[in-house]
Amino acid sequence: MKKSPPMDRVHSRESDYDDIRQARDQSLDLPTRLITVVDAFEKKEHSWFVTSDVPTDLSVQVQDITFYVHKYSLVSRSGYINRVILQPPNSNVGYDHKLENFPGEAATFEMILKFCYGLPVDLNPNNVAPLRCASEYLEMTEEFEEGNLISKTEAFLTFIVLASWTDSITVLKSCENLSPWGENLQIVRRCCDSIAWKASQDNSTAGEVINEGWWFNDLATLRIDHFVRIITTIRAKGTKPEMIGFCIMNYAEKRLPCMDIESEGKRGNSHGTNELQLSILSGKRQEGSIGHNKEQRIIIESLVSILPPQKEAVSCRFLLWMLKMAIVFSATPALVSELEKRVGMVLGDASVRDLLIPSYRNGDQGMLMNSLEECTLHDIDAVQRILEYFLMHEEQQQNIQHQKCLDVSKLMDGYLAEVARDTKLSIPKFQVLAEALPTHARTCHDGLYRAIDTYLKSHPSLSEHEQKKLCKIMDCEKLSLDACMHAAQNDRLPLRTILQVLLAEQVKMRAALQAKESSGGDNSDQEGAWSSTKKEIKSIKEELEKVKIEMAELQRDHSELQQEYEKISNKQRQGSSWISRWRKIRNSSFFHDKMVGNELRDIQKTPNQVGCRVACRCRQSIS
Repeated sequence: MKKSPPMDRVHSRESDYDDIRQARDQSLDLPTRLITVVDAFEKKEHSWFVTSDVPTDLSVQVQDITFYVHKYSLVSRSGYINRVILQPPNSNVGYDHKLENFPGEAATFEMILKFCYGLPVDLNPNNVAPLRCASEYLEMTEEFEEGNLISKTEAFLTFIVLASWTDSITVLKSCENLSPWGENLQIVRRCCDSIAWKASQDNSTAGEVINEGWWFNDLATLRIDHFVRIITTIRAKGTKPEMIGFCIMNYAEKRLPCMDIESEGKRGNSHGTNELQLSILSGKRQEGSIGHNKEQRIIIESLVSILPPQKEAVSCRFLLWMLKMAIVFSATPALVSELEKRVGMVLGDASVRDLLIPSYRNGDQGMLMNSLEECTLHDIDAVQRILEYFLMHEEQQQNIQHQKCLDVSKLMDGYLAEVARDTKLSIPKFQVLAEALPTHARTCHDGLYRAIDTYLKSHPSLSEHEQKKLCKIMDCEKLSLDACMHAAQNDRLPLRTILQVLLAEQVKMRAALQAKESSGGDNSDQEGAWSSTKKEIKSIKEELEKVKIEMAELQRDHSELQQEYEKISNKQRQGSSWISRWRKIRNSSFFHDKMVGNELRDIQKTPNQVGCRVACRCRQSIS
């Protein structure tokens, strides 16, 4: 017979209870006599027996355990047993009954039997909730006997459990397997309210000698719905956002899997993307079934829903960790977007390591395997959106702080240098992310140069056109002198970029020397050093004049070559000899040297801007 929850119970008519009382009154002496002759309780495999001289006449099955008992020991205290056993046609025969949806386990029913036989039952925080629900199921009210089990368990909950933090936590945890009885009987609500009230009190009035935050670890042991209910109540009582945030972070740390993804050893090779993504996938699958993944997703979504809105409530690192978890466990797009917005509000507090969000989008393993070759190692799009939210937030606040922009630009340059190792990262993606920040956000392009150099090193097969396109992101005039000196000797950079760097390096060295000269020397050693430097400067100036003359000659030679090419084009009818001659000219080293001169002419801005040989001489002199 299926048992309904207590709030949905339909009570028997008064006439039914009259019949039950009459049948019970006909054998008033039987329960007392049974109590005196019960010797012990015996268990054999899946059976539970009462050892007595009086044979048992009722079997009750709870889960996989069958209890053989005397029916009048239960009739005297249980309205439910009265109703299903003593009413016709079951009142005069032996009866077998199975308790469907019985709250609590077989051990709970065993304690109830001991109570019905008059034996002492030790109530404690671990068993009081199951006994309270089971006694409600069996209708063990005061109508059948004064001091029945409902009143005893209710008094224990009210006066013992709710007065104690530890006992309330214990009872609340025991209610996790008592749904919906624990909710309907208000056990969960009363325990949550008691816990929230104690957690929100000051130490001086809490009633226990505690330190601030003492309740974090205890709450981390609760089921997520109970935790959310308590935190919501605590927030309503005006607890500091930092305290709420720390409690949420503590819960996530203990209930969600660690995701400290290390990509060292996987970078710079064509298999790095596959290895990391497959490790994420296996880490998700190894925890268990689909039900486990759903449970993790519910925890993530619930924790995000109760985050305080204040920036200082939780760290940026925690938000990014939750974002990674949300992606891996396929949280809703709205929740992922909410996390990205929150990260954007505090992006200045992030680190490069925290921003390395794995590129994992597919919940189906097969789909993931098919797309591995096309996926980047990290989710660049998510970082792009986070950066856009940061800029949008700063603009809305009308308080764009220069220092904050500088911090974010350094962060993004470090991130670009990290993801540049990914062989699947395309130039357009790299370029869009690098150019997302406004021009004024970067006062120095050293970090951007390092990212570009890393990209070139990880993508050695780029064409010259692609190299030029990549290097256009960088402003050579915003490179430091050290970066210029490194770039001038970097064979991975295209020739045009190297020349731009050399010219920028010359200008910076000249400015540095002039500053040194204007400041003067303090001792004879410094004067000697500056005297030597002045000689070098004079030598460099002479070399500059020579290079100017050479450049003019190269330009004239290049013009002559162009005229000759035009003549050849106009005389195509004269045969292939002209074409062959032109090919020889075009492939000659002489022609190549003239084309280099043309490159110098294109980038030349003033007569003082010189080429490679002079700049190299400058570097040697300064060093």
